[in-house]
Amino acid sequence: MFEKILIANRGEIACRIIKTARRMGIKTVAVYSDADRDAVHVAMADEAVPIGPAPAAQSYLVIEKIIAACKATGAQAVHPGYGFLSEREAFPKALAEAGIVFIGPNPGAIAAMGDKIESKKAASAAKVSTVPGFLGVIESPEHAVTIADEIGYPVMIKASAGGGGKGMRIAHSAGEVAEGFARARSEAASSFGDDRVFVEKFITDPRHIEIQVIGDKHGNVIYLGERECSIQRRNQKVIEEAPSPLLDAETRRRMGEQAVALAKAVNYDSAGTVEFVAGQDKSFYFLEMNTRLQVEHPVTEMITGLDLVELMIRVAAGETLPLSQDDVRLDGWAVESRVYAEDPTRNFLPSIGRLTTYRPPAEGARGGATVRNDTGVEEGSEIAIHYDPMIAKLVTWAPTRAEAITAQAEALDAFAIDGIRHNIPFLAALMAHPRWQEGRLSTGFIAEEFPGGFEAPVPAGDVARRMAAVAASIDHQLNERKRGISGQMRDPKYLRFERERVVWLGEQRFEATVETVDGGVAVAFADGTTWMVESAWRPGEPVWTGSVGGARAAIQVRGLLNGVFLQHAGAAAEARVYTRREADLAALMPVKEAGGSGKQLLCPMPGLVKSIMVSAGQEVKAGEPLAIVEAMKMENVLRAERDGTVQTIQAKEGDSLAVDAVILEFA
Repeated sequence: MFEKILIANRGEIACRIIKTARRMGIKTVAVYSDADRDAVHVAMADEAVPIGPAPAAQSYLVIEKIIAACKATGAQAVHPGYGFLSEREAFPKALAEAGIVFIGPNPGAIAAMGDKIESKKAASAAKVSTVPGFLGVIESPEHAVTIADEIGYPVMIKASAGGGGKGMRIAHSAGEVAEGFARARSEAASSFGDDRVFVEKFITDPRHIEIQVIGDKHGNVIYLGERECSIQRRNQKVIEEAPSPLLDAETRRRMGEQAVALAKAVNYDSAGTVEFVAGQDKSFYFLEMNTRLQVEHPVTEMITGLDLVELMIRVAAGETLPLSQDDVRLDGWAVESRVYAEDPTRNFLPSIGRLTTYRPPAEGARGGATVRNDTGVEEGSEIAIHYDPMIAKLVTWAPTRAEAITAQAEALDAFAIDGIRHNIPFLAALMAHPRWQEGRLSTGFIAEEFPGGFEAPVPAGDVARRMAAVAASIDHQLNERKRGISGQMRDPKYLRFERERVVWLGEQRFEATVETVDGGVAVAFADGTTWMVESAWRPGEPVWTGSVGGARAAIQVRGLLNGVFLQHAGAAAEARVYTRREADLAALMPVKEAGGSGKQLLCPMPGLVKSIMVSAGQEVKAGEPLAIVEAMKMENVLRAERDGTVQTIQAKEGDSLAVDAVILEFA
């Protein structure tokens, strides 16, 4: 077994690998760019080596710098994590020449399976059912359009060396193919250093299901069940679960055996994932093979009880797999939510900045469920523009799918993040969505259920009453605290606060009677229901936890002028508690309307201007592209919302812009 390994990665996956290595008694070496000097993975490792400037192309993607770090520290092996160099055939070859072990598959397997075009060819040769497409290299937009016309629309344009949704576009017409081809090639080049793309038929209403395989250097390969990864946005996974609610035991066996056969055909000898696109009728087609550890590997670990990182390290050291296919048991259900630094209310555009608050839910057993949080940040960490926007992966396990979803919803409600925009409200809303809860999934789920984008829903039903009860309880608690302030002109013992209260929750009015009962607060609404509220919450804490109406609850709380902002179960609202007289007067107060900025194109997120596609004086039509802004490895095309004439250009190619910076103005 190795004495010291180097992790050629950053963020949560680097921290994840360090935890397993530490448990195995293996020393670790971290590498870091200038942007990651103060990152969590740097502090966690036994040693850390700087490898260059913030851009990945000058640091994490430079093989020579990784090898130099290994030699300087005496690291015997390298774990690549995912992304960066994890699927680059040249990396394990260079390591081998330097006498360093690669904790991953052999270069031949990466060449056969890691490249998306080559893996399609290998699968076809192995008689594996594949999606119709063109497997050759496409050199021009015109060639891509010709191929797409022959295949039939819609088609998917995909980076050959890609992953994580980068360098991927769905096109429904020749025009979209031409534009998507250019964008996919550009993203592929910047993310992977390889601009090759291919085109294949896009299966309508598909599900994305993948099989986890693990092999050793002695010819043994097994599969560890499947993961359902159909909840995606912009081809990037958002929520994963294991097992899949679609599959039965027979379909699982056929998919697993096919995945193993494909892996054995290329002498696969590490952890890898064979991805399938599946129809609602349980038909499935080989999509690609990822020759690395997957982002979503924790859900497989939770239902199998296995540590995939440990298995990777052991087989890389030459050990035989410690279990056979008959030993694999799937127990319970696991759900994973990817917490991203992005604004779901602004079309999920990236957000950067400092985490002024970062309080994840407590890990470990909670009732009959288990909570796990894989992360690479802490309070005070900086979310930079240079890398993937993932903050954490929140995972819950429970005996059943419904219980795992309930646990995930509670954990999301208890996850407090401030300083940047994030997608937790969206994830919480997904957990409450009936279609998700019923398991009626497809890769088009988010586009179909949120066609106009995401806005936090208005609280309704029991969720609204629960939030109103907590708002009344908080107001009551603050009033009780005021009674204890010393030096008051009137003796607080002679003060009586009115029991009759009005809670304004957004636009909803709740009349209630509020009083202390047996250490808790009883909130009796005008409809005859009474909610007993109990909590140890203290003012200033970002998450209210306790019980409401006898049920456990977590609610996000942020202070407002004369009120609080509450967020729970995906819903959000401002809450203010008044006496009845105050409520009547507050209803008469005028509301200040926000001004508009319709004559300007504003940068929707912090990013780098890749190109300005118009000039001053040019007339543009609604939908016409105006500029391309890159942030967190994704290119975003900004389009005209209406017809108009460009008056002035305020930004130029190469500029780094802040959110809402003016790019151009219209006449």
